[in-house]
Amino acid sequence: MTRAFYIGRFQPYHFGHHTIIKQIAEEVDELVVGIGSAQKSHESTDPFTAGERVLMVYNALENLPIRHYVLPIEDIKYNSIWVHHVASRTPHFEVVYSNNPLVIQLFREAGVCVKQSPLYIRERYSGTEIRRRMIAGEKWEHLVPKSVVEVIKEIDGVTRLRNVSASDNNSSL
Repeated sequence: MTRAFYIGRFQPYHFGHHTIIKQIAEEVDELVVGIGSAQKSHESTDPFTAGERVLMVYNALENLPIRHYVLPIEDIKYNSIWVHHVASRTPHFEVVYSNNPLVIQLFREAGVCVKQSPLYIRERYSGTEIRRRMIAGEKWEHLVPKSVVEVIKEIDGVTRLRNVSASDNNSSL
């Protein structure tokens, strides 16, 4: 049995993530999805809480034929021990999927097998673009799974994003 780890901020979870996870699901038996920067929320680049993102991802993966775990992973300020930090918060995994150069470097230095996945239509499916559309009042719902739209509407996430983006630089209080 092979268990993989895939981490992202998922601000919000979108079809780019979903396509990559479906590809990973064809290669492994179980998947641990890490909700990165779990401590961040209510910021223009990170509007959703870890719990909201867990719900987005969990609901989006509900019908995939792979056992999965969705776990929040907080940032730490010491990159040299970050892999240990992740490992202490997740079930053991044999392979990491990432396109982030730092994540790749850190896991490779720790002796973990790392595989890269091609980014899926990055210019369309990016959290930055989706958040921009939300703020501008443009259509964004077609870029994320229906279950993610439901979570964002339930929490009034678009209003939150607009409010925190218009604030007077309240990145931390």
